[in-house]
Amino acid sequence: MRFFNKKVVVISLIFITLLVSYTIYDNHRFVLVEEEIFIENLPEELDGFRIVQVTDLHEKEFGKQQAKLIKKIEQTPYDVIVFTGDMLDGRNSTNYTPFYELIDGISQKEHALFVPGNADPPSYVVSEDQTLQKSPFIIGMEERGVTFLESLYSIEKNGTTLHFVDFEISTINDRELEQSSSLNMSAQSALVQSHHLQLSKELHSIDESNSLIIALNHYPVVDEYIDYLSSDSSRVLRAYDFIMAGHYHGGQIRLPFIGALFVPEPWYPNNGLLPPQNRVKGLWEYKGIQQYVSTGLGSSSFIPFLKFRFLNTPELNLITLKRK
Repeated sequence: MRFFNKKVVVISLIFITLLVSYTIYDNHRFVLVEEEIFIENLPEELDGFRIVQVTDLHEKEFGKQQAKLIKKIEQTPYDVIVFTGDMLDGRNSTNYTPFYELIDGISQKEHALFVPGNADPPSYVVSEDQTLQKSPFIIGMEERGVTFLESLYSIEKNGTTLHFVDFEISTINDRELEQSSSLNMSAQSALVQSHHLQLSKELHSIDESNSLIIALNHYPVVDEYIDYLSSDSSRVLRAYDFIMAGHYHGGQIRLPFIGALFVPEPWYPNNGLLPPQNRVKGLWEYKGIQQYVSTGLGSSSFIPFLKFRFLNTPELNLITLKRK
């Protein structure tokens, strides 16, 4: 019996050592995940249009000065590269270096777009003259060739127009918002609301019946939120062809045969504990709107002692639009 117990202990220690070693290794590598998105009546000129998605970096480094990430991106032909938030690891963080080194090393930035996440610094600051200005983080990013997608970014390709929109801004019904009161808001909140109102008006130029619209958002747009937007007169649910998001990290901690134990999602029961597994990562569709959610590259400290990914390899994403 003693021999048997000793054998069990030894095997258990070996297993734990191997599991810990693999987890460390897995957290320091990444894979390129490719997905084809089939869109009804996609113009032939956009068939094969390629989008690289980088999300949820959380200040993580892959090689010296992001050399591994940069090499993979440089080896991957694409038309647009999008950064869908949480490049930093906290609203008050000033460690811009991991993100800035990444974008400094990318040569193809003709169309490079960014939408912020909850762990990024504020996008705006109020200046001494009480006007709203872009924050130092956003200014530094744009100086390096990445555009802050505030509302609308349009690309012309062979006579066809593709619109990228910030999802949340695109849902604002500016006619309703103009009638709402800002008396109970702080000065900064009122300035931001006024700015968002002006940004939303830029979307009036979109012909939704004859345009391709791709929305970028840090947060996945869950089914319940789509239902809410459909019923709220102060919001607009546009004819999105496709939505790209991140935030969930694929659950960060994943178990065999179970999947994600938790995602930070207030629209789900128990705030995302044991979420629906077909709404955690990858491609899904609801009410005719296709959405792709990347598991991203880094990990968050929502639970401080679990700031790592388990059985959940970091990923870079390549989306290819295909004619349906």
